Amino acid sequence: MNKAFHPGKIWTDTKGVAINAHGGGVLFHEGTYYWFGEHKVEGTRGNRSHVGFHVYASENLLDWRDEGIALAVDDSPGSEIPTGSVMERPKVIYNARTGKFVMWFHLEPMDAGYSGARCAVAVADQPAGPYRFLHSMRPNAGVWPENVPDEWKQPLSEEELARLAAMDLVGAPHPWYVKDACFRRDFATGQMSRDMTLFVNDDGAAYHLHAAESNGTLHISLLSDDYLTPAGRYIRIFPGRFHEAPSLMKWNGRYWLFSSDCTGWAPNTARLSSAPTIWGPWEEHGNPCLGPGWRIANCFESQPTFILPVQGKPDAFIFMADRWRPENAIDGRYVWLPVVFRHDTPVIEWCETWDLSVFEKR
Repeated sequence: MNKAFHPGKIWTDTKGVAINAHGGGVLFHEGTYYWFGEHKVEGTRGNRSHVGFHVYASENLLDWRDEGIALAVDDSPGSEIPTGSVMERPKVIYNARTGKFVMWFHLEPMDAGYSGARCAVAVADQPAGPYRFLHSMRPNAGVWPENVPDEWKQPLSEEELARLAAMDLVGAPHPWYVKDACFRRDFATGQMSRDMTLFVNDDGAAYHLHAAESNGTLHISLLSDDYLTPAGRYIRIFPGRFHEAPSLMKWNGRYWLFSSDCTGWAPNTARLSSAPTIWGPWEEHGNPCLGPGWRIANCFESQPTFILPVQGKPDAFIFMADRWRPENAIDGRYVWLPVVFRHDTPVIEWCETWDLSVFEKR
């Protein structure tokens, strides 16, 4: 039995094997937590999918049982998720209307680098799966975002397309990024979707938050009632600010978004933003990490992946993050830290070791 969390250390399951669930998210259902994440293999080849998404189960958030592979790669003819594709950041939510468990994730097809920028959906009858792949897409094709001026709601001209293509926007910040161009370029084919998360609101409505527009802008998109497709309503937030790794929580009547800059596998300074409604208006608050500069300049050497509400404990949230090791992907580590509150703001402080009793002291 594990007695405490040890951020950045090797974390083993109930059989003593290192947990293999990177870039993950957690579902709570009927008294059990389910942790889904990318199953990595050794070396740089582990940065692509060779197994699929792993799932673990726990009742106490410390001791995790291996429940196997929730969604496996599929090498059958015509499969969109073959060995060697990129399958990242799985998130699972439960749809009470349909009784189905719905998984969304970032998908890059074979031999496309990161230019595919697709999101994919799978579904299961049980929380641990197995999940059945349904489809992938670039979301919101043919739909204009709600929070842009009417004069922007028109496709790019041939001249604008040529100028944008010459900028070589590959997903990292550039000072020449044009804030009103990429979503117009992608109007007909659907918006780009890379780093992502899911969020279910108090009323049961679900939302897909994802890096779009060559990573330059975040999109927040309402999902259909069955959670399987976009509902045709979305907004853009922070155009040109290059957020990725979105992770969302609701606390004290506001929506709080943890995210990162776009620096590939290298960690960078975390960001905190908030809004009174999920549709905004959104504002940035700066770095949510507290401590000496050498620790907080790179988010404790990690990148956000999910904010986990602790069941039965008011105002209790766990910040989940990853220490990526692209040179040996399987050696990536998990950084789980309690969210603390200072002056009505959620923040993160480093702990070498901690346990759930921190939430009793509030």
